[in-house]
Amino acid sequence: MSDGFGLAGVQTVARKVIANIEQALIGKRQQIVFALAAALSEGHILLEDVPGVAKTMLARALAQSMGVSFNRVQCTPDLLPSDILGTSIFHPKTGEFVFRRGPIFCQILLADEINRATPRTQSALLEAMAEGRVSIDGTTYRLDPPFLVIATQNPIEHEGTFPLPEAQLDRFLLRFSLGYPQLEEEVQLLGRLQLEHPIDKIRPVISAADLLSAQQAVRRVHVEDRVRQYIVELVHATREHEDVRLGGSPRAGLALFRTAQAVAAMLGRGFVLPDDIKRIFHAVLGHRIILRPESRLRRVSVEDVLNEVLDAVPVPIVEPPTPKRTASP
Repeated sequence: MSDGFGLAGVQTVARKVIANIEQALIGKRQQIVFALAAALSEGHILLEDVPGVAKTMLARALAQSMGVSFNRVQCTPDLLPSDILGTSIFHPKTGEFVFRRGPIFCQILLADEINRATPRTQSALLEAMAEGRVSIDGTTYRLDPPFLVIATQNPIEHEGTFPLPEAQLDRFLLRFSLGYPQLEEEVQLLGRLQLEHPIDKIRPVISAADLLSAQQAVRRVHVEDRVRQYIVELVHATREHEDVRLGGSPRAGLALFRTAQAVAAMLGRGFVLPDDIKRIFHAVLGHRIILRPESRLRRVSVEDVLNEVLDAVPVPIVEPPTPKRTASP
């Protein structure tokens, strides 16, 4: 795409990718929109759900639709950081060490069951997720943009797992689940899978260059001062809530800001509305909130707290920005 890639281009990219992924995933429009919003916002995704609900399929379909390189790492307790980053191997003929790149050198990395990896191995992803680079043996390697980590974890099974620390959870832009399909959707799914897997039919509909151009266009989406104030007030309200021990960080506010821009652009709108923020509020803040122990004993949930915050913070009235007039020749 050209440098003049604008909102119409972002909307076109969104429509193409969503329609393409829906060839493989049935009834998951909201989750596909969230995944694409994360990619457009240059963020990372944590899929938390039970096995068998197409978490891996969503990651593969997203990568194949965008025509970007994709690698998968199956996390286990014996996985080492070098198994993800790569390692230096001694070459006897030259007498030198040669660096062999690990699976992280791709554009979309799926870290399957990330909570089964040890904290040491989990931390190997931190620099890549925050800065798009890795440092190995004193040398820094840049990762090819766009770079996106999609991690999965099972919230039910805890034996042999290592919960992600708050610092790592905060690196994920969005956390959401896919959930079980509806009855009619599952019947349709059986029909699609009878002869072949629908993921095999998915072909690229955009390129990595298109995605990079769309990311730059998303950053130009207008966010009015009152909407910025609304974002900050929401994040501050999570810190001040009586049931919360740890509220949203400044990174949480930035995540709300960026994701709301992406949602607005995907809808073909050049400005953010409070409704855009409400739509992604739970997915952005849900994994960044830690409740007080006494609140958990009273069966207060993070979702309850976030709903109370949304109800308590006044919603600003936003008018569409007036187009700038150009001087007459």
